[in-house]
Amino acid sequence: MATTPPRYPAYLLPGPGLVWTRFLTVLSDGTLARHALVSLTESVSGLALGLAAASILGYLVAKSRALERALTPYIVASQAIPVVAIAPLLVIWLGFGLRSKILICALIVFFPILVNTVIGVKSVEPNLRDLMRSLRATRWQTFVMLELPAALPILLGGLKIGATLSVIGAVVGEFVSRDRGLGFLIDFARGQYDTALVFVAVATLIVMALSLYAAVALLERFVLRWNT
Repeated sequence: MATTPPRYPAYLLPGPGLVWTRFLTVLSDGTLARHALVSLTESVSGLALGLAAASILGYLVAKSRALERALTPYIVASQAIPVVAIAPLLVIWLGFGLRSKILICALIVFFPILVNTVIGVKSVEPNLRDLMRSLRATRWQTFVMLELPAALPILLGGLKIGATLSVIGAVVGEFVSRDRGLGFLIDFARGQYDTALVFVAVATLIVMALSLYAAVALLERFVLRWNT
């Protein structure tokens, strides 16, 4: 005998029509745009900070075996600490503003970009390095003409991962600080049993992550057009 599926109330599982209506409401009054802009600012800023720190440190680690042996255990051990666990401390130390959330985003994107940078720099063939030395190339010339072009494909691959992870970092920070952003909007809607608004905010986060990924993919296509 067939059983009918359970019917959940709208505040637990709203239908697509209710979600669409809620989307139009928060879009028209500016609520969605205001919180989305905050999350996007945090994600992009954290991604830029994480990229700068990870690429510089990754290059230094790839060039120095002693530095790699000294720092690798600490870098790997840092990944065993969930960012969710230290996010409240960062908010306490740096305050409830953008700084703490940007740092949380940077910490999340740091490791994959660092690893890809190290792999990219180490992937340069020794014969090409010998050729640059035979041509009396300076360190800067070797970096610009050999190491950077060789590492870019792998580095941009890590940047794609970081672009999506930065959105997660923004949400984690907003869950802790609870003042603005899409993470705050999700937490607020959940407390009000406004599940339709939760779906709207989650869908906006997905669109944001896809947009950042597409932006990096477009950058990759432009920068690596010589490699096609």
